[in-house]
Amino acid sequence: MKLIVDMMGSDLGSKITVEAVNAFLKEHPDVTIFAVGRKEELTSLDSRAIVVDARDVIAMDAGPLDVMRAKESSMLKSLNLYLSEEADGMVSAGGTGAYLSAATIKLKLIPGVERAALVSPFPTLKENHYVIILDIGANNENTVSQLVQFAKMGQIYAKSVLKIENPGVFLLSNGSESGKGSPLIIETHRTLKEQNFPNFKGNIEGRDALNGEADVIVADGFTGNVFLKTTEGIAKMIGKLLKDAFTERTSSKVGYLFARKSIRNMKRKLDYKNTGGAMLLGINGVVVKAHGSSDGTAFKNAIEVAYKMARHNVIKEIKEKMDE
Repeated sequence: MKLIVDMMGSDLGSKITVEAVNAFLKEHPDVTIFAVGRKEELTSLDSRAIVVDARDVIAMDAGPLDVMRAKESSMLKSLNLYLSEEADGMVSAGGTGAYLSAATIKLKLIPGVERAALVSPFPTLKENHYVIILDIGANNENTVSQLVQFAKMGQIYAKSVLKIENPGVFLLSNGSESGKGSPLIIETHRTLKEQNFPNFKGNIEGRDALNGEADVIVADGFTGNVFLKTTEGIAKMIGKLLKDAFTERTSSKVGYLFARKSIRNMKRKLDYKNTGGAMLLGINGVVVKAHGSSDGTAFKNAIEVAYKMARHNVIKEIKEKMDE
């Protein structure tokens, strides 16, 4: 397997991406990694990594034209390398908008797919159960047909990667009733019902999204991104409140000694680093977006996402379903 890694897109610099690639290669001798970035910053990479020099870094707020003009950027060079090496996947922590646009231009969309969606698994109250939510930020506006396609792609992801036999699909809305939601959600609900979409369960509210009932939740990109950022913010707030509560006085510190295992498990569940990266579903290739603030662990897990997606032939399955 060949994976392309943009080493320069992370907020924390190439030090953490080098750490991540080295850790990944230790566990995966079956993979060749092309590491794209400033070669002088990549000297401590595992000798099995192939370094490709790229002098420029795409700014987080760059637009699609900026990427396509930056011939020496690590992002564009990575995408070109994906094509020339016929690689199996790519990972970058660069700006979402720039990455999505450039990947769409260079790799194209899967035939029949109108828009790509950013998809990620979220932890739930049910042990070892994740819910797939898409779109979480690739688009600001979507149409009914695009949301129906998101539902199809989300189901394929859940079946292939999470091994859920018959994933239940919900629409993210402000009420569980079929008549609730924005005009887009109401019309999408009607369309999915008319199409007898497999295992469509109806609407779900944000407060119930992570209770473990749903396998796939579909939203337009704006709503999905607000949900993502709000969830991240609440997780951080809970962590801060717990820390303050257990450091308030001596008796609280003693209490922590008895509760620390459960607290660590909770923090592990809520930590985005453990899911690593979000997949750009709909692109004609395995394209993974790592969190901009990823540390070494998170970025390594983003490479793991690309590895799993390639191993499970998710792109091939989406192509077959879109043909149907």
